[in-house]
Amino acid sequence: MVDFNILLFDDFETLDAFGPAEIIGRLTDFYSLHYFSMSGGIAKSRQKIKVHTHPMSEIDPSGILLIPGGMGTRALVNDENFISEIKNLCEKSLFTLTVCTGSAILAKTGLLKGKAATSNKLAFGWAKSVDTAVCWKESARWVADGKYYTSSGVSAGMDMTLGFIKDINGIDLAEKCALEIEYIWNKDKDFDPFSKA
Repeated sequence: MVDFNILLFDDFETLDAFGPAEIIGRLTDFYSLHYFSMSGGIAKSRQKIKVHTHPMSEIDPSGILLIPGGMGTRALVNDENFISEIKNLCEKSLFTLTVCTGSAILAKTGLLKGKAATSNKLAFGWAKSVDTAVCWKESARWVADGKYYTSSGVSAGMDMTLGFIKDINGIDLAEKCALEIEYIWNKDKDFDPFSKA
């Protein structure tokens, strides 16, 4: 059983976090789902959904970390203490997954330098400006480079999570998850119909 830790913050994008959570939460034989924030307590999404979280200091760093995006990332990339803590976690994590502008948070740590990554296409210029040494892919539904997975905007996090499950647990389990939630999975990580937005 591996801890799957979702890091939340105020103004996170709801589907960024709960799309992957819907998928991972079905795989209780493989993953244990947990929610964290910098100091613990209530984290409120952009859509005003409140989630009780544990302090980030309690994360088992050997697990998997997911960082959603959302408007809250705009301030967090300039929070040196937060970025330092994230870098420490990501260095120790088994895998780090980001959705939408969560990739900007990961990029700010410096851990994506020279690695391929993507982000929300409507915020792509901003994410790219955080670290131009990242090999940003302008047309990608999601990108996997070593232990780092990054996805495009919002719903792309579900495609990425299913892609991650395929890579780690096999295609049959990923397809079973997609069927159970009646989701049409975009299995081609390079098919990005929103890249020209």
